[in-house]
Amino acid sequence: MKTPLLIILFCLLAFPVFSQVKHLKEGEEPGIGKVEDLDWVVGYWSGTGLGGECDETWMPAIDGTMVGTFRFWQDGKLIFSEFMNLIQDGETFYLKLKHFNPDLSGWEEKDEWTVFPLVGVDENTIWFHGFTMKREGDKMALWLELTENGAKDLVEFSYKKHDFLGF
Repeated sequence: MKTPLLIILFCLLAFPVFSQVKHLKEGEEPGIGKVEDLDWVVGYWSGTGLGGECDETWMPAIDGTMVGTFRFWQDGKLIFSEFMNLIQDGETFYLKLKHFNPDLSGWEEKDEWTVFPLVGVDENTIWFHGFTMKREGDKMALWLELTENGAKDLVEFSYKKHDFLGF
């Protein structure tokens, strides 16, 4: 075995690989976690993703629910926004959201939502089925797996945390 191959093998074994997104297998129970433990998400975050600019805010948990908003714009023009809830459900929680056009017409039907069940959580990362949030200091990376016409694409968002709404 040549030395460069040994170095590569060592690096692969010595450093755990961070999987940007995880999935629940069919029939698998969702992960265990408490919304109240997610205070590291609370605040105002802004950055880039989807080829434009975006920001989101998260309020502290009350009664097992955290409420958040997201907006996305390109070239100074609002493209869409989201209303999000992290909702406790027994020993697990899930992310439930609705998308809106700039005129507030919804993407989902009135009684439908986009839902991401929990896969797992640790001190600074939340893995939902196809969506991950990971904080490092005042930065947060999000990875979202989108599927269109059977093709999967991984989209990355890069955020920075700001003091009280950036002021």
